Amino acid sequence: MTPSCDLIVALDVPNSSAIGPIVDSLPEELRFYKVGLELFCAEGPAALAPLVARNARVFLDLKLHDIPNTVARAVRTAARHQVDLITVHASGGRDMLQAAANAAREFGDQRPRLVAVTTLTSLDGKDLTDLGIQRDLKSQALALTTLAVEAGIDGVVTSVHEVRTLREAFGSSLILVTPGIRMPSDDLGDQKRAATPEAAVRAGSTYLVVGRAILAADDPHAAARRILADMKGPMI
Repeated sequence: MTPSCDLIVALDVPNSSAIGPIVDSLPEELRFYKVGLELFCAEGPAALAPLVARNARVFLDLKLHDIPNTVARAVRTAARHQVDLITVHASGGRDMLQAAANAAREFGDQRPRLVAVTTLTSLDGKDLTDLGIQRDLKSQALALTTLAVEAGIDGVVTSVHEVRTLREAFGSSLILVTPGIRMPSDDLGDQKRAATPEAAVRAGSTYLVVGRAILAADDPHAAARRILADMKGPMI
């Protein structure tokens, strides 16, 4: 049976004034949106307001990576803004990950889920070598996911090429967020490890993150519909 998978639209825009028109132009079943570094650095928590006002779910993608106390305090602050998912860097280490997880648990049933970034989809094997990492991409993803899970993190952000390995290793409860999603005709941009929506769903992703393939399209609504249809391919 194909696992359930949802689409998250990445709002990679310079200011929050663009959010309303974008959300209103997309299919109404899309209810999950990502706010990343560009938008959050421009306006801070105020950038979340248009989404909260529309009762949308929020994925706050700041890739927190600092000393444990600083990251824990950032998670607490973010949780107060009604966000659903928050990213941290798995490479921040066990103590940092545990501090983040403990901070999130303080919010009980209303807590945000934390997902740890394993290896950015803009990196490939050569980049890992340049960073002094001797493991291959799948081994690196498996090692960092193991660390994150042991520290109490809910899931990871990883490319589709590692999803099946992680799903088999950690089971159905692990949240797997997959960026680098492109339709076959799309430009890859700075993504080195991209995949189609159907391939990601087949592999076992929980959430697909799509930005420019929708926002930069001539018709964003139609582009989103194509992606949603492609995601349903394995279930036909």
